[in-house]
Amino acid sequence: MLGPVSAWYEGRELDLGSPQQRVVLAALLLRRGQAITRAELVDAVWGLDPPTAAVSVLRTYVSRLRKVLEPDRDPAEPPQTIVSVGDGYRVQVMEDALDLAVFERQVATAGKASAAGDEPAAAELLHDALNGWRGVALAGLPGPLAEAERSRLAEKRLTALERRLDLDVRLGRHGQVIGELMSLTDEHPLREGLCLLLMLALYRSGRQAEALAAYRKTRTTLVTELGIEPGVPLRDLHARILASDPSLGTAPTVRALYSDPPAATRASLGAAEHTAAADAAYAASSTHATSYGESQEITELIQADPSPRAGQGPAAASARQPAGRPVYVPRLAQLPADLPAFTGRHTELQQTLSLLPLHGGAPATLVVCAIGGMAGIGKTALAVHLAHQVADRFPDGQLCINLRGFDPAGSVMPAQEAIRILLDALGVPPHRLPAGLEAQTALYRSVLAERKVLILLDNARDSEQVRPLLPGSPGCLVIVTSRNQLTGLVAGEGAHPLTLNQLTPADAHAFLARRLGEQRLAAEPEAVAEIVTRCALLPLALAVVAARAATHPDFPLTAIAEELRDSNDSLDAFAGDDITIDVRTVFSSSYETLSAPAARLFRLLSLPTGPDLSGPAAAALAGLTSRETRTLLVELTRAHLLAEHYPGRYTLHDLLRVYAGERAAAEEAPQERDLAVERLLSWYLHTADATYAHITPDRHRIDLEPLPPLCRPLSFTNHDQALDWCETERTNLLRAVHQAAACGQPGTAWRLTAVLWGFFHLRSHLDDWYDAARTGLSAARAAHDRPGEAQALSDTAAALRCANRYDEAIDHYLRAMAVFRDLKDARGRLRAMGNLGDAYLHAGQFARAAACSRRGLALGRAVGSSWGEGISLSNLGDAYQRLGRFDDALPCLEQALTVLRAGGNRWVEGVTLDVLGTVHHRLGDHDRAVEYYAQALATHRDVGNRWGEGHTLGHLGDVRLAAGQPEAAGDSWRQALEIFAEFGHPDAAKIEEKLRLLQLASR
Repeated sequence: MLGPVSAWYEGRELDLGSPQQRVVLAALLLRRGQAITRAELVDAVWGLDPPTAAVSVLRTYVSRLRKVLEPDRDPAEPPQTIVSVGDGYRVQVMEDALDLAVFERQVATAGKASAAGDEPAAAELLHDALNGWRGVALAGLPGPLAEAERSRLAEKRLTALERRLDLDVRLGRHGQVIGELMSLTDEHPLREGLCLLLMLALYRSGRQAEALAAYRKTRTTLVTELGIEPGVPLRDLHARILASDPSLGTAPTVRALYSDPPAATRASLGAAEHTAAADAAYAASSTHATSYGESQEITELIQADPSPRAGQGPAAASARQPAGRPVYVPRLAQLPADLPAFTGRHTELQQTLSLLPLHGGAPATLVVCAIGGMAGIGKTALAVHLAHQVADRFPDGQLCINLRGFDPAGSVMPAQEAIRILLDALGVPPHRLPAGLEAQTALYRSVLAERKVLILLDNARDSEQVRPLLPGSPGCLVIVTSRNQLTGLVAGEGAHPLTLNQLTPADAHAFLARRLGEQRLAAEPEAVAEIVTRCALLPLALAVVAARAATHPDFPLTAIAEELRDSNDSLDAFAGDDITIDVRTVFSSSYETLSAPAARLFRLLSLPTGPDLSGPAAAALAGLTSRETRTLLVELTRAHLLAEHYPGRYTLHDLLRVYAGERAAAEEAPQERDLAVERLLSWYLHTADATYAHITPDRHRIDLEPLPPLCRPLSFTNHDQALDWCETERTNLLRAVHQAAACGQPGTAWRLTAVLWGFFHLRSHLDDWYDAARTGLSAARAAHDRPGEAQALSDTAAALRCANRYDEAIDHYLRAMAVFRDLKDARGRLRAMGNLGDAYLHAGQFARAAACSRRGLALGRAVGSSWGEGISLSNLGDAYQRLGRFDDALPCLEQALTVLRAGGNRWVEGVTLDVLGTVHHRLGDHDRAVEYYAQALATHRDVGNRWGEGHTLGHLGDVRLAAGQPEAAGDSWRQALEIFAEFGHPDAAKIEEKLRLLQLASR
């Protein structure tokens, strides 16, 4: 465990398999003999994104581990190492067989020895314990468990190491541990205990100047990164070293090569009052020190210019040095403090860490990571967190600069200003800066040559601002954050793009828990869920709401959720007194960078109610050509004000939609907003109508209202293309029906439902169909639109019929017939009559079905409708076969086929072939029945009638069972069940019952 997870058997290392399989073993071992459930193992291996077959894969891992860990076990014998316990597993190994257990026992024994006064024995035990480590614990293992345990075990090792080093210094081995302590303080610059030991070891070795330099280095780090002074023990030791306190041990035998500071300076450095001014006074007293004591502290070296010049900061200090004297710059550590409550982003972190060497060093090339995303998504927080995780790989320090690309004040930092700031941090005097950006970039890259530095360029505007700030040599990591897609860096400099999306719901919950406490969240889970939803999983919004809840701990979370609910159409609930965290202001700083046409499109994008929008739909909304719109969409996506979640399909984040709506209300006239919505809804209607000719050819088409200006619907060339468009736009089409009904366009509402009849039927989207039809019916009735009411009644009845709600369907068809009669619409009556006969047929009222079909047949022939005639003949033949009148059914169905084929009605042709198969099945002619069912299947598949395909497969299973072929019957039924289950069709239950009975019969 204390290194890469490994196992040995009789001196031979075992192959433990993939990293995920090793995680399973590690998780079992970490439980130390206690059981772990399968759910916990799945979470350990995959975290929040397990594969669909996670439990099955987990069982495979366990099975393989059992074989590997017990190679000599008889397969007939139960496993002894990994045993099943309830809904999980437990591992059984001897304590001495686990290096982690040995380490913990030795550390505990050392503690007892130290407490008893036997420090040599304690030190020896700790040496042995630490020698058992083979590298980073659980090295190379993926997943959240391994990540958490690595951190925990690393802390245990470091604590043991500090105790061992403390004992070594006490036992007089200070000279032997100095090198190790120097390395550790560089690796862990915030651990004051390590610095204290290093200072004491150096002082006892006669290296007082280096001890003081070690203190200054640690103090600078603490002040710069955390804004705090060292603790009292470290300040006290520093003062005692300055005073050469004899109680610290042996007096120095090697003195620094510069004079001791004046007594007044030492006196000012009392144990309790170490001030920044006193430290500066001490530093000033050693201005001309050579590199002996300082060499352990300084990491940046440049040669000073012979002519001194006054100035500010490290560069100015270098200018005041004597000519030719080496100039030393404090170690670069400019990263802001990591966010204490940083949460989630495991996948993104791993994706970025994978760009760096596995062994933990600096990269062999220049690595540029471009983190992009919308405002408030957490780019800077992730960048800083990532930078802190890998900072130790870059021994020459870290640079950090805010490029102000989207500063609320509008002051974008020019690249030339940025490079001057970076060169100043690197110790280049102002008078050495050449003129011109190109020359400054060359100097910047020269200074960074052969160095391993981490550079964080935050809030970049574009690639041009960033490009001069990239080093020219390998070994550095550059992390760039921007609200724009830095495609130029990706294409030209090989940057690795990382686009941040919203947090997952689990991470959003954890985000709030870190700030408000899990106990407070657990008390009001429903309120927490609503807060997460209304914050739209945006970290900035969550932070603002969490801050309000944290500053008012007596406020119930339900009240805060209610505030968000009440301001649902605005961003008022996410306002703050700091413009950097005011959501509206943050969005505004991105919006104001847009061109005027892109800003207009952004505003209009708040108007559609669907979840996303295609490029052509956006063009209709804006009243522009596709080419014009495409340019604007690219501008919006590059600014991360719009997401292209699939090629050619765009979506607005929920809070950005609210912001866009606010800008639309303020900047777009009501008439312009209404025209934009009208164009979009008309575009959906006319494009859906263009699919109708391919999905239901030769079927009656309703009259459409004229297209508004600047609206260009799509056209289609084949059935599959038309059907795919309907499926892709299904949710948008349903939302469009509701939006049309709500915004005073009832004609669009019921017409859009009518033209989608074939699609809804083919794909069996019954709930959507009924929802749209009922909405269109209500809109038509509210507008007193009688033709619309008749059509909507028919569409509602069709949805009810397909959902097996026959009585309701019959009632709606009768109502539709009455309206068509009032309107003197003979063709409307014909369609309603034919569908009424079909509804009676499926309701089991066969005599009424036959009567309606005969009336429909007469009407169809009277008005010259081959479509109506063919459907009526098919329904009549089906009614006859259900009544047992096979001699009447067969000629009727054969005649129906002739009429349907002549009219090109492939849809009903497939249904008629299915009925013919059923007739022959009932007559006992199984071969002929199978033949007709095969023809029906081919026809259903040709027109894409999945429901008809499932229906015929069910019948095919029936006839195969009757023919004594139970296995073939089961195959057909399973295919039918797959289709019905895909669409949630009610007939799935019937097929499941048939399969259950078949299984019982086979026992």
